[in-house]
Amino acid sequence: MDMFSPPWWSALLSILLIDLVLAGDNAILIALAARNLPAELKKKAIMWGTVGAIVVRSAMTVGVVWLLQIPGLMLVGGIGLLWIAYQLMADQGGKDEHGDGATTFWGAMKTIIVADALMGIDNVLGVAGAAHGAFDLVIIGLLVSVPIVVLGSSVVLKLVERFPVIITLGAAVLAFTAAHMLVTEPLLMSYVGDNKAGLTQTQQMMHWCIYGVCVAGVLLAGRWRQARAAAAQD
Repeated sequence: MDMFSPPWWSALLSILLIDLVLAGDNAILIALAARNLPAELKKKAIMWGTVGAIVVRSAMTVGVVWLLQIPGLMLVGGIGLLWIAYQLMADQGGKDEHGDGATTFWGAMKTIIVADALMGIDNVLGVAGAAHGAFDLVIIGLLVSVPIVVLGSSVVLKLVERFPVIITLGAAVLAFTAAHMLVTEPLLMSYVGDNKAGLTQTQQMMHWCIYGVCVAGVLLAGRWRQARAAAAQD
C-alpha cells in the first residue's frame, strides 16, 4: 500500500476510529488502577503505566501474525480480564487482607500493564487488520493511542474522585469487554455462533447471557468481597 494514497488514508481513518473506540476502556482501567495512589504518584502512574502498556502492545502488534495462530487467545484474555475487573471492584473499599495491592506505585503499574495487554488484544487485531500489512500505519495507530489514553485517564481519575460510583461502572465496562472477547473466541464459535456469519435467535440469547453473567458476576463477587473485608475490620 503506497503511503498517502487513497487506500492508505482510508486505512488510517479506520485505525483512528478503532483507537478512539477502544481507548476508552483502557483509560477507565488506568484511572481505576491509580485511584488509591497518593496524589503525587497518580500522574506518574498514569504516564508510566501507559508507556509500559504501549511497549507491550507494540510487541504484540509486531507479532500479530503469530498471535492470530494461537488457539484460545481471546478465551484466556477474556478470563484474565474478568479477574482484573473483579480485583478492581473488590479493592474499592481500600486495602484487602492480602496487602497493599494497587495502593503502591508498582502495584498500580502491574495492574495497568497486565490488564492493558489483555484488553489490547482486540485493539491489536483490529489495527493490524485495518492496516493491511502496512507497518507505518500500525506505528501511527500506536502513537495516536498514547495521548488518547493518557488524557482520557486523567479525566476519568478526576471524575472517580468526585463520583465513586464510576468505579463500579468501570468494573462493569471491563467485564463487558471480557465477555466480548469470550464470545469472539474462535474455539467457542461452534457453541455460541459467529457474529460475522449471523446468529440464530438462540445464539443471540446465549451471547446476552454471557454478557450478563460476566458483568453481574464481577459486580456481585466484588461487593461480596467488600462486605467480607468490612466485616473483618469490625
